[in-house]
Amino acid sequence: MDAPAGEGDAPGHGESGAPDLLETSDLGAAPGGEVEAGRRVRPVDPIGELAAAAGYDDPERWWEDVVEHRGMPAFEAVGEAMAAIRETSAEDPEDLVREAYMRTVLREVRKTHENIAVVCGAWHVPALTGKVTAREDAALLKGRKKAKVSFTWVPWTYGRLASWSGYGAGVRSPGWYHHLFTATDEVVPRWLVDAAGVLRAEGVPTSSAHVIEATRLAEALATVRGRPLAGLAEVTEAAEAVMCDGEPLRVALIDRRLVVGERLGGVPEDMPAVPLAKDLAAQQKRVRLKPEALERTLELDLRRDIDLSRSRLLHRLRAIGVPWGEAETARRGTGTFRETWKLRWHPEFAVQLVEGSMWGTTVAAAATTKVIDAARKAATLGDVTELVEVCLLADLTDAYPQVLDALDSRAAVDADINHLMAAIPALARTLRYGDVRRTDVAGLSTVTASLLTRVCAGLPAAVGSLSDEAAKEMRGRIDGVHSAVSLLDDEELRERWLTTLASVSQRADLHGLLAGRLTRLLLDAGRLGLAEVQRRLRLPLTIGTPPARGAAWVEGFLSGGGLLLVHDDALLELLDGWLADIAPEAFDDVLPLLRRTFGGLPPGSGGRSVSGSPGRERPGGPWPRNWCWTTTGRRWCCPP
Repeated sequence: MDAPAGEGDAPGHGESGAPDLLETSDLGAAPGGEVEAGRRVRPVDPIGELAAAAGYDDPERWWEDVVEHRGMPAFEAVGEAMAAIRETSAEDPEDLVREAYMRTVLREVRKTHENIAVVCGAWHVPALTGKVTAREDAALLKGRKKAKVSFTWVPWTYGRLASWSGYGAGVRSPGWYHHLFTATDEVVPRWLVDAAGVLRAEGVPTSSAHVIEATRLAEALATVRGRPLAGLAEVTEAAEAVMCDGEPLRVALIDRRLVVGERLGGVPEDMPAVPLAKDLAAQQKRVRLKPEALERTLELDLRRDIDLSRSRLLHRLRAIGVPWGEAETARRGTGTFRETWKLRWHPEFAVQLVEGSMWGTTVAAAATTKVIDAARKAATLGDVTELVEVCLLADLTDAYPQVLDALDSRAAVDADINHLMAAIPALARTLRYGDVRRTDVAGLSTVTASLLTRVCAGLPAAVGSLSDEAAKEMRGRIDGVHSAVSLLDDEELRERWLTTLASVSQRADLHGLLAGRLTRLLLDAGRLGLAEVQRRLRLPLTIGTPPARGAAWVEGFLSGGGLLLVHDDALLELLDGWLADIAPEAFDDVLPLLRRTFGGLPPGSGGRSVSGSPGRERPGGPWPRNWCWTTTGRRWCCPP
């Protein structure tokens, strides 16, 4: 289609028929409709002027009373009103050009069609029905450049039609107008029944009595205000008072779900669409996943064929930049066969599918091509390992060999120990999930073993003389590799890793945070006995050792496992004895650091005192200074 350059969408109206609510002050109009130099001008909201003439301060409420609630033939009346307003209003020169082009197209269509429906803003109705010659329109369009454009239809949502979304022709309550159009009788009770359903779905007890009383209140408010029927303001106030107990969050929930709504539109199957969009529609139909505007949770069991196909489709879409689903890793169970997704379809995904068509004509082909291109351009080893995991999750078998080659190339030249350590967790997850997803991961074990060997060789040199921040980062890397090794079914690799940790943990220049963490990992793995751990615990608090090192050591030892103090009596006794043996003269210096460490433990980890204070008598003698008793009957550090 050819169109004059610079032509935008005509001012339209929302479902109430109200045209664009565009303030002249926002567009450069001076008071009285005068045009500021170099700026466009639009007339004041015409529906607002009609409402003001009728004594209303809200154009939408006027529209409801006059049009929606009375059922009057609105089209002719609104057209006459627009013509009257345009006679006394300043015209926007750009609007005149747009209307000339609209009339030109309409004349061409009339040559081949008799019955024509024109969808436009109410402001343009007089311009399309008036008598303007083709010569006059040609004169207006003369000299305008033409630009080639292409278009297609995309589904839209009520949220996108709402004025708060930024849609110039939007209204505040598209869901409410949908209800008015579709409810043939009992408009108010049916609306309040739907509102009660929204509240009950969120666990708010709402009975039929609530609906009955809210209906009576809404109708009474309409009578007092002289309205022909209870409008949105009345039903909202009634629902807030009777059904929501005045709770703003419940009112906001009804507003989001009903007043605005998230109904998703559709387009005919024979409409022009890119091949990628057609393939996605076929995939959605095959796996029985319907795109919906409202967010919903999807639980998948990867042992079922249909759930496995759904998971692959969602991961493939994410690979091409269409995040229809967000995986909730926090809700994943202990098994590897469960996935939880949050699904929500946004209209802009249709545009992203058009952009993604450059990678392929099917979802699988587009995801494969884009992943291969990303592997070729990856800057770090960690970027490539993430793509290996994507290949597994999305079942991109054609991309896997090339991504694996890129992984080999990056791993061979990357000497940064941090990059090597960051790459291992993703590879371990890939190996662990391979059996569940029925994906061939042959060759990946060799790469993972090679990386771990290089990490074990480079770790001793990488942990020496680190700052506090660098030590925290290294602790996270070590924890990640340790968790990854536990996922691998390879006893030889596990033994190599634990041997490296045991060697590194005895370095004299090791940061206290790392020394404590490595001791804890070795204790959990059964490589250290309690006697050795107790000996290491005492070393940081010897005379001449800075108190901060001792606190860092304890913090590293307890990080990520505060509940161990509740479930492991031997460890609790060990720490309790260590604290009890701290010399009184050193305790005051160490207490703030220890309190910071124990204060970081989650609730229920066994560090909160509930009774007792220094100097109080207890059975068996006085309490030691700065100590108290917990609910379990054990001594613990008493906060000052």
